Amino acid sequence: MKKTILLIILCVLATIAHLYFTDNPFISALYFSGENLRRGFFWTPVTSIFIHANLAHLIGNMLFLYVFGGAIEREIGSSKMLAAFFLGGSLSFILSLFFYEPNVIMVGASAAIFTLVAMVMLIKPLKFSWLFLMPLGLVAILYFIYNILAVYTGIGEPEVGYLGHIIGFLVGVPLGISWSRGRWKRNLLMAIALLTLYIIIFGLLL
Repeated sequence: MKKTILLIILCVLATIAHLYFTDNPFISALYFSGENLRRGFFWTPVTSIFIHANLAHLIGNMLFLYVFGGAIEREIGSSKMLAAFFLGGSLSFILSLFFYEPNVIMVGASAAIFTLVAMVMLIKPLKFSWLFLMPLGLVAILYFIYNILAVYTGIGEPEVGYLGHIIGFLVGVPLGISWSRGRWKRNLLMAIALLTLYIIIFGLLL
């Protein structure tokens, strides 16, 4: 859990710096974009993970990071959690270049967190969250479905990188399979069963 808290602190500090010094050339060199990458700012796939567009963006991501990062860190250890976090976040930024213009700036830990979300779904789906009031496997699959719908129907906010979230989630799938101790099929079925039960209960209440 200590490394998850450290990531949260770094995100808070980086975002404060971004909000107060937006026009500073040093801060601008930390943002990820195709143009910055072409300028040789090779560190931006990592530094941009910590910067968030505004306080709402920061708070939402940090809640998810606290819950899912803490759950996966306790289960597989700090080193693997950090490796997955940075791999998912960096790869999502880089692969997003195929879908966005070079001048589009991408920031935030969302995709990195979605990598952890996928891993929790495959490793610890029944872990109950008092914040979301449901098992984390159900939270994971619901938010993945929502992001797919946001991409294909346009129901989401235009400034949110839903495609990056999906990429981050897909990066987390093979990692979750690898570190699930062979239980990923059972755990995935549990998450799907939770989703089915949720849909049934929701339908009965309508």
